[in-house]
Amino acid sequence: MKFHVSRLKASVCAALAVVAQGAVAQESVGQTVLVSATRIDMQDQDAPYASEVHTREDIERSGARSLYDYLALQTSLQVTPSYGNRYTPQISMRGYGSANGHQNVVISVDGRRLNNIDMAPQLIGSISLADIERLEITKGSGAVLYGDGATAGSIQIYTRVRDGVSLDAYTGNYGTRGAVLAAGVVRDRFDLSATLDHGKFGGFSDRDPTGHRDQSEANTWRFAAGGRPTEALRLDFEAGASRIDTRYPNSLSLAQFRDSPAMSDSRNYTRQKLDSDHWSLGADFALTPEWRIYARHADEGKSSQYLPSSPSKYTYKSNEISVQFLRGGLALNAGVQSFDGDRKGADGVTTKDNFGGFLHGQYLFEQLTVSAGVRRERVEYGYKPLAGAALGQEEHLTSWEAGANYSLSPVLSVFASYSDAFLSPDIDRFFASEYDPLTWAFVGKRFNGFIEPAKSRMITLGANHLTDRNRFKASIFYTKLKNEIYLEPISYSNTNIDKSHKYGFEIQNSLQLMAGASAIVNYAWTRAVIDRESDGGGAYNEKELPGVSRHSLVMGLNFRVADTASMNITHTWRSKAWADGDFDNRNAARQRAYNSTDLVYKHRLSKAVEVYGAVNNLFDRENGLALESAWAGDRIYPIDFERTWKIGARVTF
Repeated sequence: MKFHVSRLKASVCAALAVVAQGAVAQESVGQTVLVSATRIDMQDQDAPYASEVHTREDIERSGARSLYDYLALQTSLQVTPSYGNRYTPQISMRGYGSANGHQNVVISVDGRRLNNIDMAPQLIGSISLADIERLEITKGSGAVLYGDGATAGSIQIYTRVRDGVSLDAYTGNYGTRGAVLAAGVVRDRFDLSATLDHGKFGGFSDRDPTGHRDQSEANTWRFAAGGRPTEALRLDFEAGASRIDTRYPNSLSLAQFRDSPAMSDSRNYTRQKLDSDHWSLGADFALTPEWRIYARHADEGKSSQYLPSSPSKYTYKSNEISVQFLRGGLALNAGVQSFDGDRKGADGVTTKDNFGGFLHGQYLFEQLTVSAGVRRERVEYGYKPLAGAALGQEEHLTSWEAGANYSLSPVLSVFASYSDAFLSPDIDRFFASEYDPLTWAFVGKRFNGFIEPAKSRMITLGANHLTDRNRFKASIFYTKLKNEIYLEPISYSNTNIDKSHKYGFEIQNSLQLMAGASAIVNYAWTRAVIDRESDGGGAYNEKELPGVSRHSLVMGLNFRVADTASMNITHTWRSKAWADGDFDNRNAARQRAYNSTDLVYKHRLSKAVEVYGAVNNLFDRENGLALESAWAGDRIYPIDFERTWKIGARVTF
């Protein structure tokens, strides 16, 4: 394989040097990291699938103040604002691209699904980073337990239970300020947690004709309660809400972006108001030492409004009931799940309802772990326009997975996994937007026709090496796809890529360099190729999928500068890619490489008080999201193009 890395070559070489050093570290068992993606807790080096785990300790060390910041700057995921919106960002894993990648990964919070029934990305801006205990990024797995959309994998977010009170307040340049108040109590039979999170940003860009910058304000609250009426029964209740008001800039021409990414053209900035209210109730009942029953219901109401247009209102209801059997090395999970969603807008009501059943099993021998599972899912669509005939469609889809992990020694294991997954079209795919070719103004929608679900087959091979000083993971993958879903840029119709494939490899390494100093490396090399696509008239055949960077690298160094002070330095780099919409790979204006160097300093004044300072994009790199449009030409959405700083303090009671 040929790499073609022209920039940051020294950084890549340094990364490989760290990896090499870690591979020969002293062989003894290190820190235990758990994974729970299959609902069976195990050490991550024993998992029969590829995983990337981020603990609360990692989150604290990073200095990130939002889930977006952490995912974008600390993980292997390709995360960018959705055309400027950081609260619903584009997320790509294993080569699905910035435009559609978020639909190919299932994101859940304590089992509550965040994926939408339309093309809108997951609203991760509604999740306070202060509430997160652990992030599990599961690659090439999840199609059995999570179903529709887990073609690339899944991201599980686990929240934490607190005991005590903390207040975190910060301020910074460009009108940045915020505060997080968290409190909790833990007793023998119950626990309570509550969080209030407020954040405000004044904007990077120049004022638009209305006098506003690309400013935003987000307010989130969450309450959780759990209890054990008996030793065998655990009940959980969780509720929360978020109110987000954000403005983000329009795209600029290439010449405008080069002149000044902060430039405001003659159009008003896009203003979107996002509201979300949710609650969930769960029960976990141990019938016997071997049998357990799990049940959960979640309810969410959302509103999305692009002012001055009328809002779209969403209602999501999900249910699950499942059983688990544990005996010796055997673990079985079986159950049924439903996810019913509807969207009410100016054009009528559109629905997408999923109902699936799954069976997953795992067996642990002395050195070998094997797993397998199957899922059958029904997807029903409905559209009731304000005028005209109602439309409907139904699909029956199957996914299955298999995996194995073998421990060669106490510190070294190898694994292999196979996933046969599917993505059913979201409700927006059945409609095509129409624009005025002269002004590029939105005119309306027309029925696009029902399109085929996407189906993928992915195989992953990997190895884990764990010592007391080093945690090293490596994996390679190959994915074969049929009917990958995309927006054809000439006709502006949603359709399917006939055949495509993706492949690559990933390296993760955490190394304790010496007492008080550690380093991380997270690198991915990815290729995404269109084999055949008839709708492009052959022009897209054997081209690369746009919006996929071949190289992604995160490097970090954390060290103590004094007994009560620490410094964390991270650099994030993604290589060039074809601009979104450039399926024939002919556009000279490509997606430029992304660069951000971030610095965090923490100083503990006492046991209860910590102060900190952070600088993002230290070297003031001008980043942007490139888009090719048949009507508007080459466009750039400016993102992360200014140096920012924050100072703050955290008090713990």
